[in-house]
Amino acid sequence: MEDLLREYLPIVIFLAVAIALGAVFLIAAALIAVRNPDPEKVSAYECGFNAFDDARMKFDVRFYLVSILFIIFDLEIAFLFPWAVAFKDVGLVGFWSMMVFLVVLTIGFAYEWKKGALEWE
Repeated sequence: MEDLLREYLPIVIFLAVAIALGAVFLIAAALIAVRNPDPEKVSAYECGFNAFDDARMKFDVRFYLVSILFIIFDLEIAFLFPWAVAFKDVGLVGFWSMMVFLVVLTIGFAYEWKKGALEWE
């Protein structure tokens, strides 16, 4: 039992230091923070100018389309990195499955491009 506790001692020390350091930062921020901010500091800020319209206005669908396209191609990169690292070990099946994945994404990208989804007017 003593060996088991000795193995977990570094983790307990690490957690204690992390909790103590977090508490010190929170207390220091509460003691040192400025409590009288000027009106400019607490005003709403949107792209360098004051808000001129309702925050509940509808967004154009292109905002959502661009975000979805970003997520799709971001995930593609997230799949490509581990595949590239383990390229020697994946064999032909892993290689061709990634090629099929890339072809499907390329076809989807070409379709989006042809439909004009990437053009911003």
